[in-house]
Amino acid sequence: MAGGTWTTQNKVRPGVYVNVASSGSMTGKMGERGITALALELPWGPSGRIVKLTPQDDFKKLLGYDLTDSVLLPVREALKRAGTLLLYRLNEGIKAAVTNNGLQVTAVHGGKRGNDLSVIIEKNIDDNDLFDVRTLLGSTELDKQTVSAAGELAANDYVQFKASGPGTLTVTAGMPLAGGEDGSVTNAAHSDFLAALEVQDFQTVGLLSGDSSLKSLYAAYVKRLRDTEGKKVQAVVSDYKAAGHEGVISVANGVVLSDGTVISKTDAVAWVAGATAAAAVNESLTYQAYDDAVDADVRLSHSGTVSALTEGQLLFTYNSGRAVVEQDINTFTAFAPDKGRAFSKNRVLRVLDGIAGDMKRIFENYFIGKVPNNEDGRALFWSQCVTYMNDLQNLGAIEGFNSQTDIIVTAGADSDSVVLEVAVKPVDSVEKVYMKVKVV
Repeated sequence: MAGGTWTTQNKVRPGVYVNVASSGSMTGKMGERGITALALELPWGPSGRIVKLTPQDDFKKLLGYDLTDSVLLPVREALKRAGTLLLYRLNEGIKAAVTNNGLQVTAVHGGKRGNDLSVIIEKNIDDNDLFDVRTLLGSTELDKQTVSAAGELAANDYVQFKASGPGTLTVTAGMPLAGGEDGSVTNAAHSDFLAALEVQDFQTVGLLSGDSSLKSLYAAYVKRLRDTEGKKVQAVVSDYKAAGHEGVISVANGVVLSDGTVISKTDAVAWVAGATAAAAVNESLTYQAYDDAVDADVRLSHSGTVSALTEGQLLFTYNSGRAVVEQDINTFTAFAPDKGRAFSKNRVLRVLDGIAGDMKRIFENYFIGKVPNNEDGRALFWSQCVTYMNDLQNLGAIEGFNSQTDIIVTAGADSDSVVLEVAVKPVDSVEKVYMKVKVV
């Protein structure tokens, strides 16, 4: 379904085209949140496709390591807040393998982790004509099969088996796989990731790279999705204030975890992407603590903090033994009367993005092609929109909503189009308190 913004009523594809602007004073159901996306270089796992991960998944089976392993640090940081991670492995690598004792064993995935796999062939203690074939990762047994010949072995989650020559299986204390390589990653792999991601539902995509050309690629990607496709998503990158767009969040520094692990600003992108995706429409990350972080990796001075905030950078500040988000902002700084400072605040943006996306979804699911474009049909659409806006107001995401004046549904220029006009006042979080103290 098409979407995006509009200037004149000249669209060709059926869809919902929504313009959201702040009021002058600010110079159906809500969609689910909590989905972030990352593309990573990894030593194991399926490559070139998106895998949906949740904190409850078996990471050793999917990615070859426990979630606590340092190799999966970005995955772990993202899932501290996100409910779902759309993970794309950028590299394919070379598969580890071994041929011996009448058996050829090949790793399911390419990568160096395959070199930690081994196969043991033993005589079955109950039947001397049978063999127990065990697959190990390090010292951990992953799979055990009892067979009479190599051809009876079935592939498991880690290796594939094939008979080697006409000989039968022979006992061996260990057949370690070797030759696995991670391979290299090109920028084209990121383009492939973004193309695959475009058809998925998500709120944020993170880039864990210092490459300026990739930052530009991700920024252009979300700008296109937001402005042309009507998909209100955000990209999270490190140290990229040049983006200057509400769809791009730039992380200025990192944190130190309680065990001493230093999370650089590039790796901190994973947490920010997950936390931003998971934040509700009535929630701000301002002064929220980075999970398990005890300090910022680089403490900025007051003037440095002010400068970074003015430039549109999200940063972490030390506060009472924690690292907290100084202010939940994005890189938009070109304030104008019709697009004020509020657009730089991610809480406000979540409200506006939610309205645009949810009203589009309401129209697509319940009205397009199903309801006549007459006064009764438009009144029904208006009623659904009013219900949705009242829900937002009850959540404290917006205020001052007047159903009689703030939502208008009229017939469009064509017989099959309608125009929806929405006036909205998002609620921001209290961030500054000015006090006057009188001593008497």
